[in-house]
This record gives sequence, C-alpha cells and structure tokens, in this order.
Amino acid sequence: MSNHYHLVVHVDRTRALKWTQEEVVVQWTRLFGTPRLVERWLNGQASEAERRRAETIIERWRGRLYNISWFMRCLNEHLARKANAEDNCTGRFWEGRFKSQALLDEAGLLTAMAYVDLNPIRAGSAATPEESEFTSIYERIRELKASSSTAKEGSDASVKVPLLPFQSNADAPSIPFRLEDYVELVDWTGRTIRSDKCGAIDAQLPPIAQRLKIDPEAWTRAMRPGGNVFGRAIGPLSHLRMHAKTLGQAWVRGLHAAKRMYS
Repeated sequence: MSNHYHLVVHVDRTRALKWTQEEVVVQWTRLFGTPRLVERWLNGQASEAERRRAETIIERWRGRLYNISWFMRCLNEHLARKANAEDNCTGRFWEGRFKSQALLDEAGLLTAMAYVDLNPIRAGSAATPEESEFTSIYERIRELKASSSTAKEGSDASVKVPLLPFQSNADAPSIPFRLEDYVELVDWTGRTIRSDKCGAIDAQLPPIAQRLKIDPEAWTRAMRPGGNVFGRAIGPLSHLRMHAKTLGQAWVRGLHAAKRMYS
C-alpha cells in the first residue's frame, strides 16, 4: 500500500502516570488478557515475591499505554489480521514502519496540524478546507457552522467531533489556539499553495502566525508538496537543539528550516 496517512496525536502521559495500578490493569485488560499472576495480585492472593513481579508487569503496561510505538504495533497487527482474513492471504498490511515527529511547542503543533489538514488541497482533491473531507479542519468547520445554525435558529442541531478541543478553560487538555484563528490560517495557507491562485493572495500572514513569529514565505514553502523538511521533531531552532541534546545528538534534521520559519 503506497498511500501515506498523517495524524496529529496528543499523548496524555501525565494522565497515565496518575493512574493507580488497579486502573492500569483495567485499561490494559480492555485489550489484552489478564495473566494468572496479576489475577492473584488483584485478589490479594499473591505472595510478596509474586506481588513484586506483578507490579513490575503493571508498570510495564503503564508505559506501553502511552507509547505511540506500542499503539501502532497493536493497531497494525489488528488491521493486518482483518485484511488478511478478508483477502484470504497472509503477509504485512503496511509497506513500512510508521514515522513520528515530536512537536516541541505551539509553533511546531501549529505547523504539523496545518500541514496535515492541507493534504487534500496539496493533492488537488479539494479546493478549500471546507471541502477537504476526512480531515480535522473539515470537521471543525462543520462544527462551527452547526453552532452558528443552532444560535440563529434555536435548533438542537450539532456536530459531534471526537477531536481535542481548542483553547479551553477546562482542566482537560486542549489545543492552545482559538479555533477561528486556526481556520483563518489554514484558509490563507490553502490559497497560497494553490498554483492557480498565486497572484491573488494577500501577503499578510494571519494574526495567529504573527504571534508565533512565523515567516510567511518559509511557512508557505513548508506547506507545499515535499515541504515538511523536519526530521524527528518540529519546533523553533532553540527547541530543536535542546531536543537533539536530549537524544544525545549534536544535530537533528530541520535546523535550517526552523531558523528560516520561526524567527
């Protein structure tokens, strides 16, 4: 399969670390069986040595429950089994291993989200964000329209979007931008990267990108086909250098792009 699928994923590591060991077992056993040793631990029947072994296993489960690599391993196996059963064959479902990029700050998050949401426009399968089906921006715009319709007509119409909310006062995780600002940026970017619209684009970058000190020309280049020149992480130059140091490396791909884009 040669198609590439892109997602921006929020990993709530903090939440997983706050779970009790019993809660970890509940989460894990929704997908996998419960070893006899852990059953004995749950029932209070384990010896001291068994208890220590069981708790070591549970802490390993905790780490896997917020690990993207482990999630993808399980997902790939599930999809491969279903596809092979349907086609009556054996073998791998995907061509290669998935790739991921760490999003180091708000600018990195914004860049990745916009790049993914503009995939249909880059591919020529949609002309505008509101026509880009199977993207989060498409669902967000539907949500905005439904909210507007409800406010005007007093109807109960709504669109349920299972996506992380934008800028929220709640204690739960949220995307640190206003939805309206993000939609404006994606719309502006979508028009700048369309070859038939080059001469009709206002050069002024929307306020959300101005606040993050993003260079408009570098941003537009990054949003074009093949423009994602970052490697294992996306973010400003200083954050990429810190990330490289964390990995024990002197250099990571994307330093020059970060220097151009995030002034």
